[in-house]
Amino acid sequence: MASDACAHGLLRRAGELLLLLPSEARAGPGEEKPAAAAAPLLPLLVLGAAAAAAAFAGFYLRRAAQRPMLVASAGFRRFLDDHCPMVREKFYPTFWCTDGRAQTLVRVLLKTPVPVHYRNELIRTADGGHISLDWADNDTSERHPDGATRPTLLLLPGLTGSSRESYMLYMVRTVLSMGYRCVVFNNRGFGGETLLTPRTFCAADTEDLEAVLDHVRSLLPDAPLVGTGVSLGGMLLLNYVSRSGSECRLSAVLTLSAAWDTFASCDSLERPLHWLLFNRFLTSNLRRTVHRHRDVLASKFDIEHIMKARTIREFDQRFTAPMFGFATIDDYYHAASPAHAVATIRVPVLCLNAADDPFSPMHAIPVEAARSNPRVALLVTSCGGHIGFLEGLVPRGRSYMDRVFAEFTRAALEHARELEELTGEGGAGCEGVEGVEGGCEGVEDDVWQRRRSLVH
Repeated sequence: MASDACAHGLLRRAGELLLLLPSEARAGPGEEKPAAAAAPLLPLLVLGAAAAAAAFAGFYLRRAAQRPMLVASAGFRRFLDDHCPMVREKFYPTFWCTDGRAQTLVRVLLKTPVPVHYRNELIRTADGGHISLDWADNDTSERHPDGATRPTLLLLPGLTGSSRESYMLYMVRTVLSMGYRCVVFNNRGFGGETLLTPRTFCAADTEDLEAVLDHVRSLLPDAPLVGTGVSLGGMLLLNYVSRSGSECRLSAVLTLSAAWDTFASCDSLERPLHWLLFNRFLTSNLRRTVHRHRDVLASKFDIEHIMKARTIREFDQRFTAPMFGFATIDDYYHAASPAHAVATIRVPVLCLNAADDPFSPMHAIPVEAARSNPRVALLVTSCGGHIGFLEGLVPRGRSYMDRVFAEFTRAALEHARELEELTGEGGAGCEGVEGVEGGCEGVEDDVWQRRRSLVH
């Protein structure tokens, strides 16, 4: 690489200059040095700093700034090339924040919420509970003034998330700027509403999502409808589209940082550092939710036992799995893992993941299954963490994830028929960081292996 040659050249030049210095300036530790001899050291310091910067630039360009791996059928790839050209571009993550864990944490610390006005709606469910929907109607849209046909985005937040999460607010603002309507599906127990029945949510149960889709379709039968899910919301969408088959009520789906294999996710999050940084915090939020609704939940669950859970797996074993009728935690995790359901997906789905996501390890992404389904495309960046994908010197604005969301949303809504026709074609293939056509060598090769080793 040119950057490596530059770094070596600078280091060699620094050594030559050192040899050219007067002997007084090169005096040993026990020898007396004149005060004037310190002056020639300044160029050496500058050259040393330049060499270090060049070495880091080489590392950054070889290990971090990479073109994403695209696994897609020939038809899906053609659609993305025409309408989502950024999938071909390199992703340049924030240079001081290339580690997946750092990307995950810095996003939470730096991304500030943007103002969004919602109209809240509560819909009743068959079991006597209710679901909170937050609408951003965009009635002033000039591009789509007819509310009956205005394209609509259904957004699903992640675990313990709601419509007020910063990543949700950025996506809603993006949707509104394009003239579309948006509705956020808040999981039961979140979004500010009170539980009416002893039931919350899980990635394996799509009943509430189906109720929401039925409701939205009854209100807007003529409006195009696309779904986007973040993290657990993406898992829920993937499980829904795989089970609904051709009866799916969505014309296309985008998932962002979805966990493909719940077992692999838990294993990763239970590593000591990941437990300290992520698992402990999320488990605390889940326990807090149970405590907030303990009056309703106490009729069916041992609340004190649940409150002692220290990992997500323990929480699911004591609360989520029994709530939804699973005999064991393994039964629940298998049902919740969308990696097993890729083959039955019948609508176009684009899935964005990062190879260094601590919540969704690279080895768990179902590359081979996606290659066999022309309607599923995987876009995997070499870094980006979990819902991170930060770029720019001070990553407070739109991220790579936000830009993928904007491009695919517009493409899926404005060119829905073309997307449906092209993704019906066969010929799946894979493009890795070196542009490998028709195979998946890029998945196991070079940079991807190094990124995987960094995560482990």
